Formats: sequence, structure tokens, C-alpha cells
Amino acid sequence: MSSLNPARSAIERVWAEFNKYPSSNLTSPLMIIFHVTRSYYLYIFTPSYPTKIYFLALRSTLSLSTKEAMAESVAGFLLEKLSALLTQEVSLLRGVRTEVEEIKLELENMRAFLRDADRRKDSNDGLRTWVEQVRDATYEVEDIIDEFVYRMDRPQRGGFRGFLLNTITLLKNIRYRHRFAIQLQGLKKNIAAISTRKDQYNLINTEDGSSSQNANERWKHHGETALYEDDDEVVGLKERIDQIVVWLTEEEPRRTVISVVGMGGLGKTTLVAKVYKHQMVKKHFECCVWVSVSQSYNVEGLLKSVITDLFKTNKPEVPSNMGSMNRKQLVEMVRDYLDTKRYLVVLDDVWSVDAWTDLNIAFPRNRCGSRIMLTTRIENVASALGDGSRPFPLERLQEKEAWELFSKKAFWKEPCPPELQELAQKIVEKCGGLPLAIVSLGSLLKDKTALEWDRVYRDLSSKLTNDQMLERLKRILLLSFYDLRYQLKHCFLYCCMFPEDYLIHRKQLIRLWVAEGFVEETGKITMEEVAEEYLKELIHRNILQVVETNEFGRLKTCRMHDIVREVALSVSREEKFCTTYDELQARQNGKVRRMSIYSSDEINHSSAGMTHLRSLMVFDGNMSLSSSLNTMASSFRLLRVLNLGVPIESIPDEVTNMFNLRYLNLSGTRVRELPESLWKLQNLQTLDVRNTELERLPSGIVKLRKLRHLFIYRITDRSYNSFEYYKSIQVPIRICNLTSLQSLDDIDAKEREIVRKVGNLTQLRNLSISNVRAIDGAELCNSIGKMKHLLKLTVRATGEEEILRLEALSPNTTPLLQKLYLNGRLEKVPPWLSSLVNLTELSLNWSKLGEEDPLSSLQALPNLTFLYLWNAYEGQRFCFHDGRFTKLRKLSLVDMKQLNRIVIEKGALPSIRKLTLAHCRELKTLPEGIEYLTVLQELCLENMPMELTDRLQLKDGSEDDRRKVGHIPIIELGEWTEAEGWVRERLN
Repeated sequence: MSSLNPARSAIERVWAEFNKYPSSNLTSPLMIIFHVTRSYYLYIFTPSYPTKIYFLALRSTLSLSTKEAMAESVAGFLLEKLSALLTQEVSLLRGVRTEVEEIKLELENMRAFLRDADRRKDSNDGLRTWVEQVRDATYEVEDIIDEFVYRMDRPQRGGFRGFLLNTITLLKNIRYRHRFAIQLQGLKKNIAAISTRKDQYNLINTEDGSSSQNANERWKHHGETALYEDDDEVVGLKERIDQIVVWLTEEEPRRTVISVVGMGGLGKTTLVAKVYKHQMVKKHFECCVWVSVSQSYNVEGLLKSVITDLFKTNKPEVPSNMGSMNRKQLVEMVRDYLDTKRYLVVLDDVWSVDAWTDLNIAFPRNRCGSRIMLTTRIENVASALGDGSRPFPLERLQEKEAWELFSKKAFWKEPCPPELQELAQKIVEKCGGLPLAIVSLGSLLKDKTALEWDRVYRDLSSKLTNDQMLERLKRILLLSFYDLRYQLKHCFLYCCMFPEDYLIHRKQLIRLWVAEGFVEETGKITMEEVAEEYLKELIHRNILQVVETNEFGRLKTCRMHDIVREVALSVSREEKFCTTYDELQARQNGKVRRMSIYSSDEINHSSAGMTHLRSLMVFDGNMSLSSSLNTMASSFRLLRVLNLGVPIESIPDEVTNMFNLRYLNLSGTRVRELPESLWKLQNLQTLDVRNTELERLPSGIVKLRKLRHLFIYRITDRSYNSFEYYKSIQVPIRICNLTSLQSLDDIDAKEREIVRKVGNLTQLRNLSISNVRAIDGAELCNSIGKMKHLLKLTVRATGEEEILRLEALSPNTTPLLQKLYLNGRLEKVPPWLSSLVNLTELSLNWSKLGEEDPLSSLQALPNLTFLYLWNAYEGQRFCFHDGRFTKLRKLSLVDMKQLNRIVIEKGALPSIRKLTLAHCRELKTLPEGIEYLTVLQELCLENMPMELTDRLQLKDGSEDDRRKVGHIPIIELGEWTEAEGWVRERLN
């Protein structure tokens, strides 16, 4: 027992602390102490919980020299954590958590090593090898942690049988803890050997870092070469040059800042250099200075460079004591010199607002017509310049311009050989109007054979890694990558898993990042909100391209530029971050963490390194995985993300052995049922089974305590013409106990208890509930009133004649609500609706409001941008009054059976961009006053009376209606047929 004495004092201190917290649940506990394999365990049995075992583990630290030290350190840790744990459920008291957190801390330290080494690894092969060894060790630690947490963090089971099973599991855990400690010791030895190797070969030292830094400076200041490029090297810049020259030389005495903004390789520096050398510009300004800022700028050094250039241009002698001046003195010297002069300063390659702030103070705001030109890849820098600034977003080259530039480089102005025409066009298309990519690839392919052209096109990412002629392209584009925070680097690389030209949806990408563990928890906002900030930063840095936004400018879809994606793929291959299945099969280059499949018949799950996968994303809609899923489940146990865009019909039970799974997307598949053992996926955060053949969810889903997003609806009528276009999937009532849910889309309210219990889900941001009856109204309003974070709400009645009684919802109970969709009959517009000041989208479907014009209640909504009324009004006339609906951008009036007149007063709908009229059989004339909608961009008429469409098509010989809509760029007529679906005709 002597070996137990060092721990006993610690346990007694813990026990004393334990007894400070009286609780009805912790009466007369029995304490038992075990000593197993250098670890001490304190087990607490309580009569209130006779079938459960709660324990605290007092673990010896592997490297401590004395047991006394162990006891004191462990006791100190337990005393620190005990108070917080006892305020929660007692079942959370598990010693495994302390051990896992400690290992994770070690993992973060290893990653910190990588962050420093990654900046220097290109300087020699030995350092690159060392970085790979550390990364492999990091991955191994991650694998062990995931396995350890799975085995140790099992839910407790109730009943006598549960007590026995818990006891057996406890003994297994003790043995596994011992094995885990041995594994950890082996890893520590390996890490120590790697660290020793670094020191032994002097892989990271000051001199090496300096040489690496000097090598990188060559690329950071590459922009200065643009000052010496010949004019015939430039294509498509003439109009842009002329525009900026006008801005520089106009008669505006105040100092103006012009910021040229765009992604790397777009030609920002080239454009500014041509402007800087322009004869009109040289004559207009008394002095001109070019400053290359770069990522690692030094303010004093830049100011000295400015002074040297200014004095050299105007011939006074540079002060002999300039080298000893501090920043304040240098700033004053520049300001004194420029105070009365009309100057032009170019700040090229600015990466941060701080860099602008540091340099801006040196350039006086005189009224001499001075100008500053600034180039940056980061939109936040351009937006932070303040008053007197003019952003100049640089667009990519047009198709004709891109071909001209490519031809200059690849064919020396000779015609493209016929045998290369198709390949050349594909390569230019891949360059996506990016001048640096066009020049680099054109120069590489000059005088090459057709076979070599084909190889470059098929495997560009490999060329970017190995071909020195493309080094400049890769380095310049990678400057943006290296400037990212560590978390954002993972988020950026993850985007290259999607196929080329793939439209990446914001919400999906955010959920994937969260599932992968890339997003830091802040405690104040959700991880999804943090991830959205990450996405905004990548957009503002012009690393990802915006494809589609909503009416408020919020991102809906984005994509990676093809060349940027190829660069990301080359980096991902080197980092073993992700790859494609074809790439893995061809190279067999060891462990890989993430894999995408774009086209393949089957997966060879035994491929080297596949067992360590964290993400598997399948995009081939024709691929069959049926014969592979069973073996995949056993091979890919550590998978966090499984995205199956394939027509599978079933999911085998073995999939639920993927204990690490956070994200499971089966949307669009033919899956008819999910395994009853789904409850085993205890880490699942997102389950997406939209538009599958599912009829119900397994009962075990109610045990998925970490579930955050559940998408389960199915669209059955793509014309959306019937009330039953939407079908719900049956879910267990106890789904309402999953209090971590943020998205529940959709839940069937056929069982009345659900209407009441859904109020438990107070963290919901998105709720869709179907089959609501009139008698459910008051209870549903009470439940919705508890959801203070709700952003989107959809309520569907049991049928189009069922009344939605939602009057009981109090005003301002859902203050954040942005989108509201009500499908069902309304006796009147709910009075609380006008209090939704943040509402941007409103859809009233089958409301069948009698003679009450709903517009009078809706016009007070200050931020409404989208209004959709489908069979919502049984009156004959709509009138949009002057000064109302000021922010409305999209308006759809559908299936208004009695509507025969629309009046738009002058001054109404001042922001409208799209107007849709559909299935309004009595509306035989255009809206009166449509000519006042001067900003209207699109008018859509779908299944409208022939009298109206004939006049627009000039079939009645009158041109009056066409003149009224002559200012609208897009006028479209549409008809729905069962045979062909929508048939549309553009009139202009």
C-alpha cells in the first residue's frame, strides 16, 4: 500500500472539495480506489444513480520523476476543474477528458513547429523532408486521439443490464488506456527523434531563415519589373490606363487615393506601371515616387527609399544623417519636402490596413492636386482608405483579349496551327482571363509538340510543382496563400476538393469546414458564424470568386479560379492535405487525408493511405458505390465527411461504424431507409437526406446529441403548381430533445405533441414545420416564441383549405427573423408580421385572403426585398402607393384568380429589379404605371392570358404596351407543359 500513499493525500483533498457541493443526487457516496498500471482511479458510486459509475482519474505524468510530484500536480488540476464539472451533470466527470486535452495541446505545439518551418522549407530538401516527418507524426497523433475518444467516451446505459455492461466497458477502458499510454510513449520517442534530427542537421537556423527570406523577397518585389516591360507585352489595358490617367490629371485640388484591387496575377502592377510612365502623368506632377510595400515591409526602410528617390529626381543632396534618423524624423522630412508640391506616389502590393496607416501619414493632404495610387489584393484595404479614395476593381481579360495575349506568347504572332486550335482554346479558357497565367503557359508551350500541350492541359497541377518555367506563376499566386492565418489555409485548400468550375454553396461549405474541425470556437457566436467570417475574408482577399449574391449582397455561391485551383491542388499534394482518386491511383504516394472522386466505376478501398481518410466527396452522378460501401465502412473508420452524390439505393449498417463522422450528405440519392444503428454516429453534426426516397427516420436519431443540421424534405412537384409539391419525412417526437439543433428542415406536425415539444429547440436558426392544423396555432406560436435566434421560418398547413391560426405570436418575439414562408389559408395577415423589422423575404402561399388587401399590412416592413404572393389574395385590384416598398427588389404575383388590375403609382417600388406575373388569368393588361419602374431589369410573364402576351408580341398591331416596357432589358414569356416543362421565349 506504500505505493498508494502519494496519491492518497491528493484524493483526500479532492474528496474534501467534493463534499463542499451538497446535492440530492450525491448522497452517501461510496468511494473505491483502484491502482492500475501507474494510474490511480477514484470511483464514486451514488445511491441516486445506482446503475451508473462516475469516476475521476488521477493519472501519473509519464515524465515525472517522483510519485509525490505526480500526486500534487494531478490534485491541483482536479481541484481547478472540479467546481466547473459539478455544476454540470455528474455523468460528465470522466478522467479521459483531461488526458485527451493534454494530448491535443501537444498536437498544437507540433503544429506550431510546422507553421514556422513551412515558411522556410523551400530553402533545402532536408528541411522539406523534416517537415513531412513532423506532419506525418501529427496525423498519427490525430488518428490515435480520434480512436481514443471513441473508445473512452461511450454513453452510460441504464438498468441492471446497463450496470453490468458499463462495468465491463470500464475494465476494457482501463486496458485500452494502458495501450494508449504505450502508443503515446512511442509517438513521443518518434517526435523526439525528429526534433533531434532537426538540430543534428541544423535544418532551421538564422542563416537558413535569412537566405530563405532573401529568396522570397525576389518574389515579393516582382512588381518592380513591370516598370521596364515593353508596351507590346501588354494587352487589354488601354481603356483602363486612359481612365486612371483622367482621374490623376483632373482638376481636383484635394489629394485623391486610387486603389487598384484584384486577385494576384491580374496585372494590377502592370497597369499602374503603364500609368506611372504615361507622358501626361509625368508632365502633370512635380515629383513621382514608386514604393514596393510587400507583405514583410519595414516602414523606416520604405521612408528612406522615398527620400532617396525624391532627392535623386530633384537633385538636392540626400542628408548625410538619414541613416540615423528615427521614424518620426523620416516622416517629417518627407512631409516637409512634399508639402507644397503636386506629387504622385505609388504604393505597390499593399497587404494590410496597417501598412497603409504607417505610410499614409508621410504624405501631406495638401491642396495641390496630389495623388496616391495603391495596388492590393485585399478589398478590406481598399475600403479602409477613407474619404477621397476611388476604388478601381481590375477585371479579368475578355475572351478576345486573352486569346490575343496567349497567341503573342505561344505562337509569336503567327496563326495557331490547326492541330493545336482546340487544345489552345481549352488552355486559354482554363486561364480564366488571368494575364499572368496566360503569359506563363503561353511561354511554356512555345515550340512544344501537340503531345506536350496535351500533357500540360491534363496535369497542370503537377507542372506547377515541377516545371521551373511556371515557378513565377505559382509563387506569385501563393503569396496570397502564405499571407493567410493558419486556419484559413486549411479552409482555402479544402475548396480545391470541388470539381473545376463547381459552384460552391456558402452554407454547405461552412458546414463542411465546421465538420472538419477547421473553425475555432469563440464561446460567444456559433462556429457557423465564425466560419462565415472566414469565408468573407477569403472573398475579400480575392482568393475565392463570388458567383451569386442575394439582394443584400450576401454570398450565395462562389468558385475557385481554375488556375488558383491548380495551384491549390499542387500545394495539397505536397502537404498530403487532399487529392483526387485518379491522382492517388496514379501516384500511390502514401497517406492522404481527403479525397474527391469525379469519375470512377468503383473505389479500390485497399489503396495505400486510404484508411487515414478524413473526407470523401463523390461528385460522379453515374458512379455505382453499392458494392463498395460495406468495405469502405470498415476501411474508412476515421472519416469525418462523407458526401455521396451518387444514385445509391441503400446504406449498409457498416457505415455507422464510422464513429468519427461529422457530416453525412445523401441528398439526391435513391436511399429508401437509413440503418437503425444510426445512433452509433455520436459525433454527427450534419445529416442531409433531402430529395431521397426516405419515408421515415430511424428512432435512434434521437440519440445524436451533437446534431446541428438536419435536412429531410422532398420536392415531389418541380412545377410547384400544387399545394402538395412538398413531402415531409416522418421523424420521432423525441427529435425535439436534440437541443444542439440549429437547422430542422423539415418536421412533420401530424403528431400534436411535436408542436409543443419543438419549443425545446431554442438554438434553432432555421425551422420548417409541415402539416400544421388550425387547432395547433396557439401552441405553435408559444413554441416559436421561445426561439430567439430564429432567422428562417416555414409553416405549412395540412392542406390548402386548412387555416393557419398564428395570431397568438407576440410582436418582437422573433426579432432576428429574416425569412418567413407561410403555406396555408389565412383569415387575415398576422398582426405581428409588421413588427419584423429585419424581415427580407416573405412568401404567402394559398393564403386566399378575402377582400383585405395584404399590401396595406406589408408595406411597413422596412427591409423587405423579396415578396412572393401565390394564391394569396382573392380581390380584383392591387395598388402600390407612392413611397412604399422602398427596398423591394423582387416581386412575384402568382395564381391570383380574380386579379384584373394592378396600379403602380409614380414613386412606388423604386428599387424593383424583377417582376413576375404568373397564372393570373383575369389580368389581361400590363400593370398601370409600369413605365415608372425605371430600374426594372426583368419582366417575366408565365402562363398569362393570350390577350396580354399577344400585345407584347405585337400580334394585335399595337405598339403601346411595347413602348411602356421598352426600358426593360429582359422580357420573358413562359408556358408550363407536362411534356416539356417550362418553355420560355425572350422578347428582347
